[in-house]
Amino acid sequence: MAYQYDLFVIGAGSGGVRASRVAASKGYKVAVAEGSALGGTCVNIGCVPKKLFVYASEYKHGFDEAAGFGWTNQGVDFNWSVLRDNKTNEIKRLNGIYGNMLGNAGVEVISGFASFVDAHTVSVDGKTYTAERILIAVGAKPFIPQFEGSDLVVSSNEMFYLESLPKKALVVGGGYIAVEFAGILNGLGVETTLAYRGDQLLRGFDQDVRDFASEEYIKSGIDLRLNTDVERIELADASNQDGARIVHFKEGHSEEFGLILYATGRVPNVSTLGLKNAGIETGKNGAVIVDRNFTTSANSVFALGDVTDKIQLTPVAIKEAMALIAYWFDGKEVDFDYDNIPTAVFSQPAIGTVGLSEQEAESRGLDFRVYQTDFRAMKHTLSGGTGRTLMKLLVNNADDKVIGAHMVGDYSGEIIQGLGIAIKAGATKAHFDDTVGVHPTSAEEFVTFSAAALKERK
Repeated sequence: MAYQYDLFVIGAGSGGVRASRVAASKGYKVAVAEGSALGGTCVNIGCVPKKLFVYASEYKHGFDEAAGFGWTNQGVDFNWSVLRDNKTNEIKRLNGIYGNMLGNAGVEVISGFASFVDAHTVSVDGKTYTAERILIAVGAKPFIPQFEGSDLVVSSNEMFYLESLPKKALVVGGGYIAVEFAGILNGLGVETTLAYRGDQLLRGFDQDVRDFASEEYIKSGIDLRLNTDVERIELADASNQDGARIVHFKEGHSEEFGLILYATGRVPNVSTLGLKNAGIETGKNGAVIVDRNFTTSANSVFALGDVTDKIQLTPVAIKEAMALIAYWFDGKEVDFDYDNIPTAVFSQPAIGTVGLSEQEAESRGLDFRVYQTDFRAMKHTLSGGTGRTLMKLLVNNADDKVIGAHMVGDYSGEIIQGLGIAIKAGATKAHFDDTVGVHPTSAEEFVTFSAAALKERK
């Protein structure tokens, strides 16, 4: 059968754009359908605008700390609309770049949301398109549980376009999106409460990182409330949909907030895809089930990125796209290592991590040792700040290889990227010890751990 396209990609996010561009460069006739803005979640309502907001929120801390270095500032003010609109203009610029990249590669961009007719056919706004291969790269979307008043909350999507900042906000959730937005709001001068129904934030991270980060969030001014859940929400004034909300907590008390952000996880964005029409199997939360080569239960359909609910990170989706291209064009079986993926949480302070946590290493039955330290960064000797930095290395006793590195503190994301290369390359503790540190930096602590820093494990 003759098809209109060799490859039809559903979703022009990071993974979809990379796969479509590279496939087109290798001679495929490619189309990509996108119902929203080019670039997907990361560029438009995710990591890029969020990082811009983090930068903005960090200035307040800088102003507070500047006096110890001889700086005085008077009349400093923050204008939310300037930040919001400058961010939006930057995102529009990036949208244009993505459009040019796709066009220059020869990819046809189709505006609209695609859904399956069958395993080789999709429909976009009533028009059908056929392809030998179809790639699902639609990402994920925020999940908000349904309860009385859930229509009065916002998700992370809306946070980038608020008309104004509230004086007081509640962030509900305990993952990376929740702690990042709590830090942003707090840094921008909003009285911020972070409520989580569990007994500790950041599930899945190293336990020491979780403990340490929570303490630092509280120091920064965030009102952290654990084992706290919302029962219902109502308007303080029933005639004003944009007014304050009253939150009734399950433990019995009620409180008024100007904004309530629910950051309670993300789920695969599959509800309108019509996957059953193509015989595509899904699993937990609607995630598209794929084999090691990203092939779904329909042999002509593939999926990658957040929609498969593996590791929801932009660089992972891009790497998966490249691995899929190598499988298609070079016949190279995919051997994707999901273990040693560097990750950063842009909370305040930031978190950087790569490799195994102490708990993961224990669950695998490894014989390992831990080097750990926390300290007051040199900057705070003059700033008067009380923030501290945590650093931690896990070393496998069998071969002396470093199997995990974790950090909470300034520049964690930048530092952990370099350590990710070392761990991926199989560096040993001896290699770290033999490396000359850059002085004076926090990063040098990772190459100066001595026996005195050995952690006594239970």
